[in-house]
Amino acid sequence: MALSIASLNSGSNGNCYYIGNGEEAVLIDAGISCKETEQRMKRLGLPMSRIKAIFISHEHSDHIQGVATLVSKYQLPVYFSQPTLKKAGLGKIRKQALHFTAQHPVMIGNLRITAFQKKHDACDPHSFVVSADKIHIGVFTDIGEPCDQLIHYFKQCHAAFLESNYDEVMLETGRYPQYLKNRIRNGEGHLSNRQALELYIQHRPAFMTHLFLSHLSKENNSPELVESLFTAVPTDTRIIIASRYRETALFEINIPENNTQPLVPKIKSKTRQQLTLF
Repeated sequence: MALSIASLNSGSNGNCYYIGNGEEAVLIDAGISCKETEQRMKRLGLPMSRIKAIFISHEHSDHIQGVATLVSKYQLPVYFSQPTLKKAGLGKIRKQALHFTAQHPVMIGNLRITAFQKKHDACDPHSFVVSADKIHIGVFTDIGEPCDQLIHYFKQCHAAFLESNYDEVMLETGRYPQYLKNRIRNGEGHLSNRQALELYIQHRPAFMTHLFLSHLSKENNSPELVESLFTAVPTDTRIIIASRYRETALFEINIPENNTQPLVPKIKSKTRQQLTLF
């Protein structure tokens, strides 16, 4: 069974990632409006009826601003960690809200969604791996640094959405105030191009076919710079830049049988829970 994946939007103006098979799909985050989600799904030839659930990584507005309307209009279950639901202030959709727990997979039809904690300045942030028939798709954005958990799961992915948020020189010399620069690069903000590239070079599995560079900063990065850095690495992985303005193409991940493996969870997390929202 192949998995089809696309970024519907990626950036500080909204994040939403589609992963599904021919019968069911999930959205990871719902940070664009319901109308934009519908339009982008339609352009990709994807029916909204295929979406069976939404998973929310953390409570920041660029990950949840479209969730209430989507959930209400389509009567979708939406999965949060308990602290995130409380912090998000989405009381009007509590009837549709369900909880996930790190390292305990949730089954949505034939899709298995595994959450794990990450470093970010939110109350209880998580990343996700979506699996089916031993094919694993990672959604790894809004990450302060590449912790052991991220490395562990990245090594198992056949495709991934990986944050490459900022160029270190552009951030340092840019117009952001000092407190915001520090927040971005303090280990609980975002991954730089250098950090993302090092993760890719050192821990990319040989069977990874697609890498979506995601959550690029509008002010402190450029798609051309990111693409040039990653395509210079001599691998067979296809590099896609996830746009902050429109959806990517829909890509099919279909791995030969001898390159599939079950997802191995990392039970003990070294990532401390974040308690402060900036």
